[in-house]
Amino acid sequence: MAIAITLTMMSIYILSILSENLYSREQVKMYAKANIIADTLSSYSSLDAAEEEDISRILAGTTVRGIITNSAYMVLVDTAQESDIEGKVFTRDIIKTALSGEQANSLDRDSETGMNTMAVCVPVKHGDTVIGATYLMSSVSDIDLTIKYIQTSLMVFSVLISILVGLLSLGISYIVTAPMDEFINAAKEISKGNFSVRLKVKGRSEMAQMAETLNYMCSELETLDERRKKFVSDASHELKTPLATIKLICDSLVTQEEPDMQVVKEFLGDLSDEVDRLTRVIERLLALTKLDSGNTTAKFESVDIVVMLGTIVRKLTTTADAKEIVFYAELDEENAQPLMLDYDKMWEAIYNIVDNAIKYSPEGGFVRVSLVFEEDKAVVRIEDNGPGIPEEESERIFERFYRLDDSRARDTGGTGLGLAIAREAVIMHGGAIFVEGSEGIGSIFTIELPYVHD
Repeated sequence: MAIAITLTMMSIYILSILSENLYSREQVKMYAKANIIADTLSSYSSLDAAEEEDISRILAGTTVRGIITNSAYMVLVDTAQESDIEGKVFTRDIIKTALSGEQANSLDRDSETGMNTMAVCVPVKHGDTVIGATYLMSSVSDIDLTIKYIQTSLMVFSVLISILVGLLSLGISYIVTAPMDEFINAAKEISKGNFSVRLKVKGRSEMAQMAETLNYMCSELETLDERRKKFVSDASHELKTPLATIKLICDSLVTQEEPDMQVVKEFLGDLSDEVDRLTRVIERLLALTKLDSGNTTAKFESVDIVVMLGTIVRKLTTTADAKEIVFYAELDEENAQPLMLDYDKMWEAIYNIVDNAIKYSPEGGFVRVSLVFEEDKAVVRIEDNGPGIPEEESERIFERFYRLDDSRARDTGGTGLGLAIAREAVIMHGGAIFVEGSEGIGSIFTIELPYVHD
């Protein structure tokens, strides 16, 4: 529509300029002829005294209709043979203007033929006296036909251009709106929880980049949804197991008519263990929930990590001695630098990893805690000679509730959340945590902490 309106306005402007130019050129030619005739007749003191043959001879060279009038508007000569106005009064506005001493012109449309007729009139002067007027009239049908032809051509051109632009607009709109329709449909599916939807990516346009972004978002949402479902399933299972044990213990106590107090004490001890286990799961779930929501406010302070590691080693030495594990620390005290840490969260992260290393190491094995200071970070390593971790599982062990060996983990009282909490804490400090080693040989957990936390 915008193109059609523009073309229409442009066509009107072109026709206006063209018409004005063609009519002006024709008018100039007719004025030139009329002035030549008027100059020739100016030698007579009175046109009434001029011979009619002389006047006719002067007009004979023109290709337009010529009329000569005297100052009384009487027609002296008319080149139109079929006309009978000679000797009669012939009045026109432009003749009146010419007899007043000014040139005049007019452009009239014939109501019958629809063609325009141009007329010019100039005064005939003898000295300073106006003795008559030279009136020339000519059909400008050739100009009208030319303008009409150009007008038709412009109309056809405008229609063709409008159709072409319309088709191109429809094509472009389809190219633009079709992907948008796909985006809308994909968004509707995502809102329904269907994160498996994917868009086709074609080329490297902005729409293709949007499709890639949406596909990436769907992949991330799908992964998060799978993790959420797994988390709910694992959390339900972890909570269900101690509750089922508690229910079994209570039922066993209720069914005994005269229970032995020693048995009751054993049952209550088991019940207390299960409650403790349930409490640990809930507390760690709450800790992870706070980390995920971002509601946890980290309290960064300058911490001497050498002192922190030394305290952790001392607290766990008794546990290591009970399994006759060689447990020692190698801390680079000479190059020690204070770190900006949340003491409680980092304590819990490192304590969990060292505690796991002791729990899963065989009797008579070893666990080593080392600390070195590099150019821009402190590196903590916890090494053991336990069952190790298969290379393909090195990333999954940081997932929530993930265990390499469920039965052994439950025997040690593990919840499957310790490493997940440790990773979240390290990430909060702008650091990194990863594990090396192989199955049956042992593992090395590495924690990298920057000196300054942004």
